[in-house]
Amino acid sequence: MFLRILGFIISGIISLVIYFEISNVNFSSDEPNKDRLLVDLVSYVLDKLHYDPQIINDDFSIKVYDDFIDAVDSQKRFLLKSDIELFSQFRLSIDDQINSSDIAFFNIVYETLITRIDEVESFYSEILEDPFNFQINEEINLDYENLDYASNLAELKRIWRKRLKLSALDGYASKKEIKDQEEVISEEEIEIESRTAISENLKDFFQFNSELERSDWFSLYLNSIVTQFDPHTSYLAPEAKEVFDQNISGKFQGIGARLFKRNQQVEISEIIIGGPVWRDNLLNVGDIIIAVAQSADEEPTEISLMKLTDATDLIKGEKGTNVFLTIKRVDGGIEQVEITRDIVELEETYAKSSIIKDDSNVYGLINLPRFYVDFNDYGERNAASDIKKEILELKNKNINGLILDLRNNGGGSLKTVVDITGFFIEKGPVVQVKSIGGRKEILKDNDPSIIWDGPLVILVNEFSASASEILAAALQDYNRAIILGSKQTYGKGTVQNVVDLNNVISGNTYGDLGSLKITTDKFYRVNGGSTQLEGVKSDLIFPNRYSYIDIGEKDLENPLSWDKIDPARYDNSVKVFNYAQAISNSKERIGQNEYFTIIDQHAKLIKSKQDDKTISLNYNSYKEDQAEFKLQTDKLKVIEDFNSPYLFEWNDSNLDVNTSYNDDMKEKRDRWIKSLQKDIYVNEAMNLLKDLLSFEGNDILSQININ
Repeated sequence: MFLRILGFIISGIISLVIYFEISNVNFSSDEPNKDRLLVDLVSYVLDKLHYDPQIINDDFSIKVYDDFIDAVDSQKRFLLKSDIELFSQFRLSIDDQINSSDIAFFNIVYETLITRIDEVESFYSEILEDPFNFQINEEINLDYENLDYASNLAELKRIWRKRLKLSALDGYASKKEIKDQEEVISEEEIEIESRTAISENLKDFFQFNSELERSDWFSLYLNSIVTQFDPHTSYLAPEAKEVFDQNISGKFQGIGARLFKRNQQVEISEIIIGGPVWRDNLLNVGDIIIAVAQSADEEPTEISLMKLTDATDLIKGEKGTNVFLTIKRVDGGIEQVEITRDIVELEETYAKSSIIKDDSNVYGLINLPRFYVDFNDYGERNAASDIKKEILELKNKNINGLILDLRNNGGGSLKTVVDITGFFIEKGPVVQVKSIGGRKEILKDNDPSIIWDGPLVILVNEFSASASEILAAALQDYNRAIILGSKQTYGKGTVQNVVDLNNVISGNTYGDLGSLKITTDKFYRVNGGSTQLEGVKSDLIFPNRYSYIDIGEKDLENPLSWDKIDPARYDNSVKVFNYAQAISNSKERIGQNEYFTIIDQHAKLIKSKQDDKTISLNYNSYKEDQAEFKLQTDKLKVIEDFNSPYLFEWNDSNLDVNTSYNDDMKEKRDRWIKSLQKDIYVNEAMNLLKDLLSFEGNDILSQININ
C-alpha cells in the first residue's frame, strides 16, 4: 500500500485527506453488483486503516441490524411487527454477509420498506378527509424508542391518525392565535387549513421519496456498518462528498447555518459566524426547522420527512432572497422566522479582539471562531499569525490581562494549535498523537519566546471541540490559564481521514464510488490523558441552557474509549498566579448571582420538557401546557437586563489598512461589541482576571496541580 499525505487539519469534522493506491488486492473488476463491491471496499479499508478495527462477529451483526432498522424507520411509521419478525432471521448473520459481500439483508428490508411506504401513501389522505376534534381528551406518546411496531395496517392507520392530528394541532394553535387577534376566519376554517397544509406537505414528501434511488437507501446501510467503528467514520456518497467539501471550504451561500437530521428532525447543529442567522441572532443550536416557505404568502412545506439534502435545497438560495422557516425552539416555542440569504464570508471566521476597561486597568479579549489555515501557503493569513498579531497589538495598549474565547470553536489546523500554545509557554510538548499501529508522535513548541506571560483566562463550552480542546488542555496542564465554561468541552479526541474509494481499485466500471471518512488517529494531552469523551474539565463551571442536555462525544453511539498513555516530559513548575483563591472567589460570586441561578433553573426546565414524551391532543390542555412553559421561559428574559460594568471597545488594530470596511462590516463589529457588553460569562471572566492581578505573587506554592 502506498500513502501520500496531502493535508492535515482537525476540526468539528476533522479531515486529513489521504490519497492512496492498493496493489495486489483481490477485487474483481467483474463484480456483478456495485453494492456488493462497495461492501467489499469499505470493509477492506476499515480493516486496514481504522484506528481501532472492529471484530465483525455476531455482536457486530446485532448492532448493524438495530441501527439500520432505526435508520430507515426510527419513528416506527411504516414497518409492521411481522416485518421485524421477517428481518430478525438476519440479526446474527449480517457479519457473515459482510465477509462474503452478500446484501440479502439490505435487499429484503429495502423491498419491504418501499412496499410499506406505498401503503401509507395510499391511506393518509383518507385520514385527512375527516375533521380533527381538538376538544376530546386524547394523548400521543412520542417515545419512539420504547414504542412497539404496529401489529397490522389498521393499527398503523391509528398511529398515523394521532401523529397527523398532532401536526394539525400545531398548525391550528398557531393559526388560531392569529385569528384571535385579527378575527378573520372561523375555527372550522382554521382546522380545514391545518389539514390541507399537512396533506400538501405529505404529497411533497411522497414525491421526494419516489425520487430516492436504491443507492440512497444503500448509503444508509453502509453507514449502519461503518458507524459501528466510531461515530465519525462514515460513508460519503458522491453527493454527500460534495456537501462535505463545501463545509470544509468555509464559504456558504444561504442562511449561514449547518444542519443535521436526527430522529427525522432537521436540527441546527452550528451557526456560521458572519452569516445572516448569526448577524441577526435568528436561530440557535438545537432549534428544529419544521417547515420552509419561499414567501410570506406561501404555505410552508414540512421538511421532517424529507432527505436532508432536499430540505437543504429548499432552505439555501441566492444572496438577497428571503426564506421563511417555521422553527421549534430548544425551549419548545414555535414561530416563523424570516431570513435574508447571503454569502457567508470567511473573513468573519477570523480572530478579532476587543479592549476592555475598568476604572484602573485595561484588558484584552480575543475571539477565535476557528483554527483556520491555508495549506497551500502557511505564510498567508492563519489563526496562529493572527492571534500573535492581536496579542502584540493588545500589549501595545498596555493590557493587564487577556481572555481567549474558544466558545463554539469546533477546531481546525493542528499546526496553528501548537504555534498558539507556544505564545503562552516557554517551550515544550503541546499534544501527543497516536496513530494506526500504535505509532506515537509528540508535537512540540520549540520557540523559547513567550508572547504573553500575564493573566490568561480561556472561555469554552460544550461545543468547543478538537483543536480547541488541545489548546485548552495544554495550557491547563502547564498551569498557564484558568479554563471557564461548561462542565467539560465536547470530548472529540480523534482525527479522520477522507479516502476516495475510486482510488482504491483500478478497472472500476460502476461510476463514482464515493468516499470513506475514517478515524485513524487519537490525541492525548501532555499529561498522558486523552481528550476523547472527557474533553477538558473546566476549572470553573458556568451554568448554561445546555447544562442538563446530552451534548458531546460521550452521548454519541460507539465512540472510541477514553484511555491514557505515558505523559510527555514537560515543565509546569512555574507558578505565578494564585489560581486557587481566584477560582474560590469566582465560585462564590456565581453562587450568589441571580442571573446564573435563573439560567440554571431554565436549563432544568428545558431538560424536563425534553424528557416529557407525552403530548395532549386536546386544544385547551395543549394551550395550557404551552402557556405554562412560556411563563417559565419568560422569566429568563430578565437576563436581557444584564449589562456589564466594564467598557468594551473595538480594537482598531483588527482593521486591515488595505481593507475597505463597509457599513455591514461596521454593523457586525458593533453587534459583537454590544454582545460582549451583555455577556454574563465574559463579565465573570473579567472579574476573575481582576482577582488574578490582585493576588499575583501571593501563595504561589499552593498552585500545584489544581487541575
